[in-house]
Amino acid sequence: MSTLYFVDHDRGNIVETALEGLTAARALDPGVAAVTVGAAGDGLAAVLAEYGAATVHQIHHDELSDYAPAAWGDAVAQLATASGATAILSSGSDRGSEVMAHVAAVLDLPLVANCLDIRPGDIWEVTRVRWGGSLHEAARLEAPVKLATFAPHSSEARPAESPGAGSVIEFTPELTAAAAVTRIVDRVTTEEGITLATAPVVVSGGRGVGSAEGFAPIEELAELLNGAVGCSRVVTNSGWKNHKFQVGQTGTVIAPDVYIACGISGAIQHWVGMMAAKNVIAINTDPDAPMVTKADYAVIADLHEVVPAVTAEIKRRRA
Repeated sequence: MSTLYFVDHDRGNIVETALEGLTAARALDPGVAAVTVGAAGDGLAAVLAEYGAATVHQIHHDELSDYAPAAWGDAVAQLATASGATAILSSGSDRGSEVMAHVAAVLDLPLVANCLDIRPGDIWEVTRVRWGGSLHEAARLEAPVKLATFAPHSSEARPAESPGAGSVIEFTPELTAAAAVTRIVDRVTTEEGITLATAPVVVSGGRGVGSAEGFAPIEELAELLNGAVGCSRVVTNSGWKNHKFQVGQTGTVIAPDVYIACGISGAIQHWVGMMAAKNVIAINTDPDAPMVTKADYAVIADLHEVVPAVTAEIKRRRA
């Protein structure tokens, strides 16, 4: 098997799920070759070798100076054809999914998205996430070149026991200006520092918080823990928090070290968004709530009493 792995990066900053996917890809093919698009990604060769890339294909072209999904997909497809690749993989991040969809369109091949497990062979047997994580699907992939993405946070990013050579090979595709008709030309910073998607600690509130004002203790605790504030869908529907705070299938998918769910029942749509959390703490008055029964730790009590008490204890110990 000759495998290419498209690396999702933003101006040379590699996304966390890209290394998770590369870890999974090298388990399928120890000789996996990484692919970066644009000169900004050239500096990633060393870390990609650390995570097992035997080769790093660096795709360069004037039309690839910044993210242009159709052009990136076309370029990766051209590399796959030129190199004789039999599989192209990527992480199922927003950008990874978009580029791979363009690759599939250019090559006129099927794409299997959000895979949890891949069993290679002449016909691949795969298990993938469907309906936002509410069910897992067993599927078969038969194609001359297999295309697949790994579900975000479905595996842990681990450096290879024996790093890959990371040999760099440059590739220049044939592209016209029309290929990059959709591209990023400017950016506006709307948020700095810790974000919901990257925070190591997330403190979330649900229906049990009771009101927009009721989030004040949750926000204070999140700030003390250098974390981010999250919420459930019912909170955004009630107008207590903006949608950007929503965790879940229709919100942000997260994987913090600690997730503190305050007054959240734990509907499947919400659970899908935070089930990759390493430790889940539930604070709820209902011992039978799904979030409580699935949590690593649970406090069966009123969040309006527990959260301020936890905050006070943290302040006392720090003092």
